[in-house]
Amino acid sequence: MMMLSRPRRNRKSEVIRNMVQENFLRASDFIFPLFIIDGKNQKTEVSSMPGIYRYSIDLLLKEVEACLKLGLKSFDLFPNLEESLKDKTATESLNKNGLYLKAIKEVKSNFPEACIVTDVAMDPYSSDGHDGLVKNGEIVNDETLEILAKMAIAQAEVGADIVAPSDMMDGRVGYIREALDAAGFTNVSIMSYTAKYASAFYGPFRDALDSAPRFGDKKTYQMNPANQREALIEGMLDSQEGADFLMVKPALAYLDVIKLMKDNFDLPIAAYNVSGEYAMIKAAAQNGWLDEKRATVETLMGIKRAGADVILTYHAKEVLANNWI
Repeated sequence: MMMLSRPRRNRKSEVIRNMVQENFLRASDFIFPLFIIDGKNQKTEVSSMPGIYRYSIDLLLKEVEACLKLGLKSFDLFPNLEESLKDKTATESLNKNGLYLKAIKEVKSNFPEACIVTDVAMDPYSSDGHDGLVKNGEIVNDETLEILAKMAIAQAEVGADIVAPSDMMDGRVGYIREALDAAGFTNVSIMSYTAKYASAFYGPFRDALDSAPRFGDKKTYQMNPANQREALIEGMLDSQEGADFLMVKPALAYLDVIKLMKDNFDLPIAAYNVSGEYAMIKAAAQNGWLDEKRATVETLMGIKRAGADVILTYHAKEVLANNWI
């Protein structure tokens, strides 16, 4: 039998394999999520996320500096607030002397070269633990938009480069875009959580921030994991309303959605490699069930290959510090 085509010829040596490699991971692909707590000289590990910590602002600055030296320049900041600061309308989100806005300002003023992404949603500040305003047991959409817009403006005022509404309220991208523009922040970008699914993979993140809903679930605003075409509706609306990035969250169980978004929209596609996906690899590696380096890089490469231009991942620092890519 004569075989004219032998694909293995392009795999016969490392040099040739590298020559024909189609996708690559770079430091500039990554956004590193960081958790913030009050106090000084505080660093507490998230028990369900080995190697990931909550930092007080002074140590947060040191962590950002260390990441910058590795070539990691983009960060997504999330606050862990005391229960006493939470209320029905998330008023703490507008406190210029509060933990979150102070942290954004400190990071941006100390490291102007860093790209700071900020979270726009009510759940870290809400006594109900939901992403929107709760009235009579219902998460109300339109009244939430004004709260989110004020939050985005407050974050822009202290130096946010990109605001990232993660709430999944209808119409919030356009509402926030108009509010930012009216306030003079036409250069602040919006990275919309476009297709954010009601996923089981968020558990460790909610541990990190103590932001789980106090009642019910988030299925009335986050997407059904069974749906794919619905993501196109969300992507079309967010594009029309002025989003600069479209995000899919989670990433690993939704590679088909990442590809769908990449194939149908010209905007950059972001994917959030979420806490539960991170925790799975860490747990398996600690038990000796997986080669951590190979599994981590393969996971990130799969997300990139599916079409992600930007990857939010808790693996970012370790991948660069250990020269895994």
